Amino acid sequence: MDGARAVFNRLGFDIASMNDICQEAGVSKSTLYVYFRSKEELFSALVAEARDRKIEALSQLLNDPRDPARVLRTFGIRLATTMTSDEIIRTHRTIIAVAERMPEIGSCFYKEGPRRGIAMLSDYLAAATEVGALAIDDPEFAASQFGELCFAGHLRRRLFCRETEPPSEAEIAHTVEKAVWLFMKGYGASAKPTNY
Repeated sequence: MDGARAVFNRLGFDIASMNDICQEAGVSKSTLYVYFRSKEELFSALVAEARDRKIEALSQLLNDPRDPARVLRTFGIRLATTMTSDEIIRTHRTIIAVAERMPEIGSCFYKEGPRRGIAMLSDYLAAATEVGALAIDDPEFAASQFGELCFAGHLRRRLFCRETEPPSEAEIAHTVEKAVWLFMKGYGASAKPTNY
């Protein structure tokens, strides 16, 4: 897997070949095909492995529904750091590049990555609402909003090379602090849910 990851990172999905991956990994083509029927399947497995590790690490942070400001601050910093990392930016660019001709890869990536993350945060927000720490009538929508607030443009600037380096810890902390402040103003226990 490390050999495949290195080849995809160096050459990109479209240019990388199974031969390149075999050479990098020091394995025969027949050995590689025992585990993966295609380059697409191998790439999907690499994405799934990284995604599962990151989602598991994030889920551990959603631990106290009675203190959402603290939890969301910690979660938001980890989320923004992860989502603006070189690894995730490369993965997003690759998925975007192939999604039009291979929509199943894009759809699977969204369902198993961002969609799972939204569901995980949504469950936490619902629990915090249940104990009276938040006032949210649509936890799924609020979870999407919070994620976007944490990126506050950093993700898109990274995707489109406006920013070539990940934001600093201080930039992320500042962005997330503002995100939590705004989120708590709109959804804190004293906020009144509004249907528009």
